[in-house]
Amino acid sequence: MSDDTQSITKLLHEWRSGKKEAASRLMEVVYHDLHRMAAREMRRERLEHTLQTTALVHEVYIRLCGAEPIQLRDRTHFFAVAAQQLRRVLVDHARRVRSEKRGGVKITATLFDSDGAAWAIDERLLAVDESLSRLEILDSRAAKVIELRFFGGLTETEAAEALEISIATLKRDWDFARSWLATQLA
Repeated sequence: MSDDTQSITKLLHEWRSGKKEAASRLMEVVYHDLHRMAAREMRRERLEHTLQTTALVHEVYIRLCGAEPIQLRDRTHFFAVAAQQLRRVLVDHARRVRSEKRGGVKITATLFDSDGAAWAIDERLLAVDESLSRLEILDSRAAKVIELRFFGGLTETEAAEALEISIATLKRDWDFARSWLATQLA
């Protein structure tokens, strides 16, 4: 286990056991990674987006650490949950914007293959979210793979570890989920 992984896991355990200062130290350790995740997502958004990267990071952190400690096991689990919260913040923001403007807002995003080839989604983030919600009913693990890889930016290895599956299974789920989403969003 890397020093970073051990440090985050230790801080999560301390925070869970009631040490409030551990949440602050945790933020110091994970801030750069959360900011990188948020910046990657913001690059996929429209240029005139009103949510800024730092605000997105802070909102995700508040959702993760703002109340009672969430039962997060380790670094991988932390970033898996962070990816889920990142998606929720963006979707909530899109819903607010849509309710404020007639016709909603078009958002562009890209899903990447493991070899770096892009699969473009030129649909509303809300449509992607709704499709992922339907996929979750059909195949919750495949939906989780998309969430971890796309929104969380986890590597195949990290996502497989978070889901406790093999990389081969993760790749099959990834291929299925991307195909299914493409069909739904077409």
